[in-house]
Amino acid sequence: MMRIGVPKEIKVLEHRVGLTPESVRELCEHGHRVMVETRAGEGIGMNDEAYRHAGATIARAAEDVFADAEMIVKVKEPLAVERRMLKQGQVLFTYLHLAPDPEQARDLVTSEAVCIAYETVTSPSGGLPLLAPMSEVAGRMAIQAGAYFLEKAHGGLGVLLGGVPGVDPAKVVILGGGVVGSHACHIALGMGAEVWVLDRSTDVLRALWRQFGRPLNTVFSTHDAIERHVTTADLVVGGVLIPGASAPKLVSAELVTKMKKGSVIVDVAIDQGGCFETSRPTTHAEPTYVVDGVIHYCVANMPGGVPRTSTFALNNATLPFVLALANKGYRRALADDPHLRNGLNIALGQVTCRPVADALGYRYTDPRAVLQ
Repeated sequence: MMRIGVPKEIKVLEHRVGLTPESVRELCEHGHRVMVETRAGEGIGMNDEAYRHAGATIARAAEDVFADAEMIVKVKEPLAVERRMLKQGQVLFTYLHLAPDPEQARDLVTSEAVCIAYETVTSPSGGLPLLAPMSEVAGRMAIQAGAYFLEKAHGGLGVLLGGVPGVDPAKVVILGGGVVGSHACHIALGMGAEVWVLDRSTDVLRALWRQFGRPLNTVFSTHDAIERHVTTADLVVGGVLIPGASAPKLVSAELVTKMKKGSVIVDVAIDQGGCFETSRPTTHAEPTYVVDGVIHYCVANMPGGVPRTSTFALNNATLPFVLALANKGYRRALADDPHLRNGLNIALGQVTCRPVADALGYRYTDPRAVLQ
């Protein structure tokens, strides 16, 4: 039996929750005990009674959850006040995005907790199964947000994404054809935009061509191609990812000065530092800022804007791993599953994810060494 804790998320306007009542019931059916902070599920329309009915105990405060739990299941990275409550050997299972966040990494190393990041857990096919659901949501939301801020009332060019008969649609440029990019393509094409996707993998471009056909324009990504398309775009979506590492800066500050005034940047890669040199994290409360006349939307928890959809999609992916960690204990679960083990970023004071260690200047420790 493992004691599992679910605190209420405290990031600005973050309404997702680590476990749904359905997931709580699954864990309880396996003999585990789940403690959920009061009102943790309100953002997805689930009250304390729904969690009690599923078998959870309701805690009055986050301090009670952190003090009792052997494993903490969250959505977003722990903020400073939460990191101070972590204990040696306590398992933390959540999104971490450590490469651009040295303060968080330092605190997690100091805590000597066992920190497993959703975003670096892998699949046998080489994918990122716990990042994919939120990338799907964020890719779709990127086009919605871009269309909204292209409206003149919101500071944009005053362009309708799909145009109308006799008037050109907006040009949407998507950097990266992975999960974010493909879902952004889906929505942008559905809204009638002129869509261009840039990627350095011809296999990715072929897959997108097969999926969407001729309405989608695919371009092999080079410096020239980025410059040519970004400067003529109405909306640019950044969806590049190097697992665990900082996102590459594909668009320089100088290039931003050459973009259309009133055009919009949506940097979905902001969790990993962003792929525009002018990007900095924003919140749902204040989602945008303007640099050289270009609107920047860089919300670091975009899926938190649709928490019900996002939480259920995330739990579909995370529940099998939560069950494995609870049923086996973290040492055996990580030893048995190399893909879950790839999610181990920091453990017992050691940095066990090479891209994080390289990005932040820590000595890398093979995760197998800390499991012995």
